Amino acid sequence: MHAIASSPQPDHWRFYRAVWRWHFYAGLFVLPFIAWLALTGAVYLYQKPIDRWVHHDLKVVAASQAAPSLASAQVAAVQATSGGEAFRYTTPERADGSVEIAVLGKQGQREVYYVDPASARVLGHLPEKGTFSGVVRQLHSLDLLGGWASALIEIAAGWAILLVLTGVYLWWPRGRNGGVTSVRGSPGQRLFWRDLHAVTGVWVGVVLLFLALTGMPWSVVWGTQVNAWANGHDYGYPAGVRVAVPMSDQRLADTTTPGWTMEHAQLPASSVPPGQPPSADSHAGHEGHGGALGDLSPRTGAIGIDAALQRFNALGMAAGYAVALPRGPMGVYTASVYPERLARQRVVHLDQYSGRVLLDMGYADYGVLGRGLEWGINVHLGQQYGTFNRVFLLIACVAILLLCASGAVMWWKRRPVAGLGVPPLPRQRRTVAIVFALLCVGGVLFPLVGLSLLAVGIVDFALSGGWRRY
Repeated sequence: MHAIASSPQPDHWRFYRAVWRWHFYAGLFVLPFIAWLALTGAVYLYQKPIDRWVHHDLKVVAASQAAPSLASAQVAAVQATSGGEAFRYTTPERADGSVEIAVLGKQGQREVYYVDPASARVLGHLPEKGTFSGVVRQLHSLDLLGGWASALIEIAAGWAILLVLTGVYLWWPRGRNGGVTSVRGSPGQRLFWRDLHAVTGVWVGVVLLFLALTGMPWSVVWGTQVNAWANGHDYGYPAGVRVAVPMSDQRLADTTTPGWTMEHAQLPASSVPPGQPPSADSHAGHEGHGGALGDLSPRTGAIGIDAALQRFNALGMAAGYAVALPRGPMGVYTASVYPERLARQRVVHLDQYSGRVLLDMGYADYGVLGRGLEWGINVHLGQQYGTFNRVFLLIACVAILLLCASGAVMWWKRRPVAGLGVPPLPRQRRTVAIVFALLCVGGVLFPLVGLSLLAVGIVDFALSGGWRRY
């Protein structure tokens, strides 16, 4: 309360009080989410080394000078062990890495088997997304809570943006020296925690704003709508690169985890040789969701996984690429890779019978919006700039946790005997209405955030007697 007590007359600070009120609400709602996202995000930054350590017996094999076994032999060994059908084959990213073969089980479950490429020996298996980093990513995105979790993330990200913008307004010096770049007082005083919160927030706020905005593409409403709009207007996955290619109803996301721009990309169709008419599953639409992937059995006349891998290697696919196997007589071999450097991101589709390249697309082929959002996502994941990117975001995550902790301590030290301790209203209720209207403008851009903002505004209006200060 020290900063308020020493402030000029309330008339000059009426907007400060109104903004402070909404900053309080934003912190109340999202600080637990922000702390959780910072903690899980910090762990996920180092997903690969952590997975190699946690799952060493599955992920790492002894280096061998001998020629690796055939991919078809590895797939056969996995199918014999699992009793299921392989639908994805992932090449090792490192020389001592194992091959990963995703299998659809008889009960519809998806599992990943790890194979020594030199001997075709099956090392073991995990559920799909069942690695340590896979679980951390699900915790980070709240996927374990169900389908509505992405809506919750969208709302939290929007309120985080509100938190940062209102926080910067509150931090603005206005002739003050303390609490701008320096921290006053001692840990026993609320002033210390107020200054620590302000100084930390203004520096890490830029990063938090970036992370919130670049996390939006995964959201259920905003992300889905922007993706559809971008791809529908050639700003994401341009139709111009595929107009001459017959397309199926199958989607890339059914068998692998593509980049944001390619989430709704359809697969091209193979040209079925004479004597092999398409079957009912050739245009199976979205049957890949929920387990079923259609007919995964090898087709007569198909080039096979060994020849497909040779073709992909000849095309210069980056190490660690995944190959989705054809589904049905019109299915294709699809190789996709999303390495740390965006320039090497690539998706290639082969006709399963002739081996002809049907579509070869990389980052440079995306539309301007697709490239911009993919860059933001890659930086968000700590990938684009290697070690510097990860270390910078790790420091930012620690600072965000400090920001959350200092905000909680600051509130605790000023909490009332009863109630939440909502900051007081300014004398002019019109001021609150103006600030609320400005915030609602942002709510138009992010609909779910706007609805939640409107709900809080109505409750606050009702409980405060029409934003009257008594």
